[in-house]
Amino acid sequence: MPKLPASLYFIWTFTFLFILQLPSYGQNTYELSGTVLDDTEPVPYAQVAIYAEDDSSPKEGGITAEDGSFSIALRNGNYTLEVVFMGYEPLREDFSISSKSINLGNLNLSSTVTELGEVVVQATAIKKPVSTSMEGMTINPQQTIANAGGTLLDVLRNTPSVDVSEDGSISLRGSEGTNILINGRNSTITADLEQIPASAIESIKIVNNPNARYDAQAAGGVVNIILKKGENLGTNGAVDATVGSRMRMNHALRLNHRTVKYNIFGGYNYRQWPSVGASSVLRETFTDNQRLRQEANSKNRDAEHTFNYGGDYYFGNNILSMEGVFNAEKENDIENTSARLEDLQNQDLLLQYYRRNNETEDNYTFDNAMIYERTFDDSDQEFRAIISHSFRDQTEDQNIDLYSGIYLPVASENPNGMERSSTHELRQTSILQADYVHPISGGKIETGYKTTLRSFDNDYSYEIFNYDEERWINRNDISNRFLYEDQVHAGYIVYSRTFDKFKGSVGSRLEQTFVESTLFNTNETNTQKYLNLFPSAQAQYNLNEEHALKFTYSRRIDRPNAWRLNPFPDISDSLSVRTGNPDLQPELINSFELGHLGKFKNIDITSNLFYRNVDGQLDYVIRVQDGISYLRPENLNSSTTYGFEIINSTQLFPWWNVNASYSIFNTVVDGSNLGED
Repeated sequence: MPKLPASLYFIWTFTFLFILQLPSYGQNTYELSGTVLDDTEPVPYAQVAIYAEDDSSPKEGGITAEDGSFSIALRNGNYTLEVVFMGYEPLREDFSISSKSINLGNLNLSSTVTELGEVVVQATAIKKPVSTSMEGMTINPQQTIANAGGTLLDVLRNTPSVDVSEDGSISLRGSEGTNILINGRNSTITADLEQIPASAIESIKIVNNPNARYDAQAAGGVVNIILKKGENLGTNGAVDATVGSRMRMNHALRLNHRTVKYNIFGGYNYRQWPSVGASSVLRETFTDNQRLRQEANSKNRDAEHTFNYGGDYYFGNNILSMEGVFNAEKENDIENTSARLEDLQNQDLLLQYYRRNNETEDNYTFDNAMIYERTFDDSDQEFRAIISHSFRDQTEDQNIDLYSGIYLPVASENPNGMERSSTHELRQTSILQADYVHPISGGKIETGYKTTLRSFDNDYSYEIFNYDEERWINRNDISNRFLYEDQVHAGYIVYSRTFDKFKGSVGSRLEQTFVESTLFNTNETNTQKYLNLFPSAQAQYNLNEEHALKFTYSRRIDRPNAWRLNPFPDISDSLSVRTGNPDLQPELINSFELGHLGKFKNIDITSNLFYRNVDGQLDYVIRVQDGISYLRPENLNSSTTYGFEIINSTQLFPWWNVNASYSIFNTVVDGSNLGED
């Protein structure tokens, strides 16, 4: 695989530094100052917010000093100042800044007059746990008490149109091909979504049919997880504590301090989540006349520490931000499996065993990003650049005791077979990205460039104990080291425009992919490269204030991951062996959606018809030989999925929201290229 040329790093660094030095034509800043008083006494620590004309969100703000004074930097424009302090009536004053700094002088607050028996409590509007738009859904985890103490996966389990499997993989409308983002960027943190606590999540955005602005990767769509960082002025904090059965606990602490010039935030989360489980398997193979029965039970102990941290620095028209996450996890799992293989007709016993697997796992995940944003007079004009790197270091050890010929051993019996394995896995992801939005007459153009570098290095050792020689022997036919590396270089352009009742966008994304995998045991390498164009289109027509129709289309790709490409076997279950396929090709997907948005006073209803065609469908094909099933991914000819969904969010009372969803879909798969069997 070609390495990223040094010249590209130079260009990125030079461009980044050059942008910081660009002059801000027509955007000179001036000082707004004043003093907040109660008659003649200063009012310290009052909140001062500045609103732009026709804007409901503060543009700038600050807190008064000990002497009641404040100073805020502003550009030309018309503004409204609001001063708020407990026990006083809010003070509002309109003003304009054109060519010089201004001092508003003394601003006197009026005390709030309260009469006994006439206390009025005014509450802010409750956010909806689920809200829908043309692109998809936005989830607000803090608005649903069922998410308290849980993780990202628990939140997604309560999300319409999302399915979370037993192993933690996510499906959107029946497709497991999803692109999981953290704060809008790829990260190794998403390798284990169980490690992200719900208390650390600000919101989750699900885009089923994303436009060209997003990576083309993933058939099902995009799940963008926004972590909390603290936006309110002053010093703010929050503490969450949850305790459940089996001593399950989830404790969180969050702090931030924000001024007009900077924002510093951080958080800590401790999670301990023991669990138990049971499963059973019945497999009948008529060609071999065999029946397999398996019963398994498990105990899992998982404890992890998560730190998130960062800051924002505001200077002139620029914002420089840093954000990071560190997670340390220790897991101990015990799984006991009983297996019996018998003749399907006369029930003669062919094989039976009992297997006890004791697994310990240590994971360390580290993610850091530097983000630069430039603001402009026109709020529709934006520039953003990101440099990020993340890695996940995982060590897993398994110690397996085997009791051959026994279905359920007694406590005094010793194993007649022992196996052990050790896995060291390192995942790394680096991102270089820049996005620019420029308004033009009646609309805007979005364009950008992104480089994604990923590597997956898995070193696996498997040994069995030789009782005759009383030593451990390495199984070279199973032990292996597999290295997967890829690069994706992408550029995109999107044009969007809003008319009276109509808004829409069209765009296209070009991605060049380089893939290289190496199997060190056999010195085999596999190299692929391909160039793809991905068009997209979105449209929404507002029939009135309550009803709207929408249409979306996108062409996407789903590249096989490292696990699917590794040809060496995974024998966690000796009767169900999984192998990869280094010759897999990516899926290419065309996705269409037609929907209706209904927004009423207390009810939101969204209905969607969707259709997805996949060329080169990836699926696991099972073949049984000598009582062992072998799972191997293959490229099938194609698959077609079509379905219908309804998503409803209803606010029954100010304190009670109810969400309901219904979806039905059908998938037809054509695998005739693999033969009639």
